[in-house]
Amino acid sequence: MEKKKFSMPTAYTILIGLIVVVALLTWIVPAGQYETTEIDGDQVPISGTYEQIERTPQNLFDVIKAPATGFQDAVDVALFILIVGGFLGVVMKTGAIDAGISRVTHILKGREKIMIPILMVLFGIGGTTYGMAEETIAFYPLLIPIFVAAGYDTVTAVAVIMLGAGAGVLASTVNPFATGIASGFADVSLGQGILLRIVMLVIIETAAILYVIRYAERVRKDPTKSLTYSTREEDRKFFLSSKGTDGNDFPELTGRGKIILVLFAITFLVMIYGVIPFADMGITFLPTLNWWFTELGSLFLIMAIIIGIVGGLGEKDLVGSFVDGAMDLLGVAFIVGISRGITVVMNAGNITATILNLGEKTLASTGNIAFTLLTYLFYIPMSFLIPSTSGLATLSMPIMAPLGDFAGVTRDVVITAYQSASGLVNLITPTSAVVMGGIAIGRISYDKWVKFVLKFLAIIFVISIISLIVGALGIL
Repeated sequence: MEKKKFSMPTAYTILIGLIVVVALLTWIVPAGQYETTEIDGDQVPISGTYEQIERTPQNLFDVIKAPATGFQDAVDVALFILIVGGFLGVVMKTGAIDAGISRVTHILKGREKIMIPILMVLFGIGGTTYGMAEETIAFYPLLIPIFVAAGYDTVTAVAVIMLGAGAGVLASTVNPFATGIASGFADVSLGQGILLRIVMLVIIETAAILYVIRYAERVRKDPTKSLTYSTREEDRKFFLSSKGTDGNDFPELTGRGKIILVLFAITFLVMIYGVIPFADMGITFLPTLNWWFTELGSLFLIMAIIIGIVGGLGEKDLVGSFVDGAMDLLGVAFIVGISRGITVVMNAGNITATILNLGEKTLASTGNIAFTLLTYLFYIPMSFLIPSTSGLATLSMPIMAPLGDFAGVTRDVVITAYQSASGLVNLITPTSAVVMGGIAIGRISYDKWVKFVLKFLAIIFVISIISLIVGALGIL
């Protein structure tokens, strides 16, 4: 009898398994808490006040409830994803995207490679300035068909977005959700340490671009080199709507189609503008809208209606295409909710403070270089447990930053260590809705994404270590 080949479980199974593991840890790891003080509406732990409390182990019923509770906590993100799916469904129904893809692939025939650095730089700018992460989910359904039509695979398209923005977030320069919040809790200015972070941004973003181009060109020249070669034809049919693989069977780009594409582009530009916190970045001549998922969802909803009307869709076609588009991303919305369930179990079990206290005790008495590197290594598992950069900064920086004073390390270096570790982990962790959502849209299994990104993680790990040593020595 032939042995059954091992098949990697789906994202849902992996995430539920992690919920079970974290629940088991709440029976093993002591529960604890810090005294807190309120700063700008956030409850911030006070260094040296950790104490163990009675265990609150999570039982089977808690595990069963976690995905639903996580979905409730992440309902804003999940609803945004569904509305974006509906928006894209309407746009696709008009045929403008198909025609646009045909025009782009025709113009760039033989030069498709230039799309990769241009797009990755743009995503990197978004990542480093305002922490572009969840917002990238809207771009996957847009860009994947373009890359597939150009002869690349879905891994290439996902990597352009995820590694492009991820490299920017990892080397955040003025990102208020990572660097800004951490700087506030560390009591240093946002600009302190920015030179080191700019150098890291240039090096890591360049490394990401070269890494993706190398893989992409290998796949374009020989499709069998693709990590998703086994599903290549299926992916092409799915993302190219059963049209010719050379783009010749796409509809002609009419004047109405051009207007729709302009409205489509305006939607994304307004989204990007709406989430950039200009005031926190010291930019006063541009108004800060402070938009988030409620406003963004409303934007995509109203633009779906406008584009449907411009595209000549009747009421039934408009509503039907919106619902069908939302259904296409329903699985992604579920993944977002389930991944949030991991954090729900961990917080309910009160083990986060215990892990943080371990770092506080371990790092306080080391030298400057050792402290910096150990801080970076400490933040890697912490980032796995708390994938939110702002949440991790709020929880840990009031304790970790003062520890650097005793080790002779400036607080901005502690901030850089935290965001570098968090940025690295958030390119691969299954607790991140951005990672799991992105690869789900790209129809890429988690094991294949890990196989693709692992060497790049090793590269940026080394770059980060060298950069942090430079920072600890005060060279930059």
